[in-house]
Amino acid sequence: MSSTDHAVARRLLDSAAQLSYDPAVEVDWDTPVDPDHYGMSPEWSTLYGTALWAELTPALQRELTRHESASVASTGIWFEMILQQMMLRDIYRTPPADAEFQWTLTEIADECRHSIMFARTCAKLGTPPYRPTRTVLELGRAFKTLAYGESAYAAILVAEEVLDVMQRDWMRDDRVAPFIRTVNNIHVVEESRHMKFARDEARERLRGASPARRRTSAFVVAAAAYFIVTSMVSDDVYANVGLDPRRALREARANEHHKSLMRSSCAGLMDFLGSVGLLTRPAIRIYQRANLI
Repeated sequence: MSSTDHAVARRLLDSAAQLSYDPAVEVDWDTPVDPDHYGMSPEWSTLYGTALWAELTPALQRELTRHESASVASTGIWFEMILQQMMLRDIYRTPPADAEFQWTLTEIADECRHSIMFARTCAKLGTPPYRPTRTVLELGRAFKTLAYGESAYAAILVAEEVLDVMQRDWMRDDRVAPFIRTVNNIHVVEESRHMKFARDEARERLRGASPARRRTSAFVVAAAAYFIVTSMVSDDVYANVGLDPRRALREARANEHHKSLMRSSCAGLMDFLGSVGLLTRPAIRIYQRANLI
């Protein structure tokens, strides 16, 4: 571990000591959800701006966003479990006195709290359980077992950056249920440290990497990004709020407003991936399919 890496890990540990939250205390878990509140900023709904959205009553629009928010939270839990396993494997042989070892365990502890927080969010919203498809779950199992180095850390960054932009909007929006705004605020504050670490690790692991390794890593990260982003809102959401699932899926997949939001949310991420050589032509094609470029 270089002196620079040690200094970064030390600063992150100091930040965690000064600015961390206990969701069990900070979030109001007891007050019932007000049906007049949204689960996310409505503009982030996958159907916002479509003909179908315009046909929905305001009450049904709000209910849809609560289900979509629960689905995003569930996807977050799934990927945070993958993240924790990859990070534990990465530091398995690291001396425990190293600041990086201690920071990694601190980040894992953060992610455990976040997963419990998201699980309680889903329970409070009262939605059915949402999970990625069986195929994506099995791909995730393979990814968490095989991914290492820059592939692991850049994929972590993708998931965190996309959520970060969404949640910054939601946490400031008075239309969103207050407890969800608090959840988003906690996640945004604590994930800012995680994103800093993931960027530094991805950059460091790629130092001196061969062109072949960069091309392979670029493809792996792009594929992971595709499955993460396309799993955020489950197809089951639409039927569960009483919509025609085939029409809803058709309009959601053609929704240019939502595609534009996703692309704009990833602009900084794509700049970073390009700066470290992880934005190859095959990777760009995958990001375009996921509406991230």
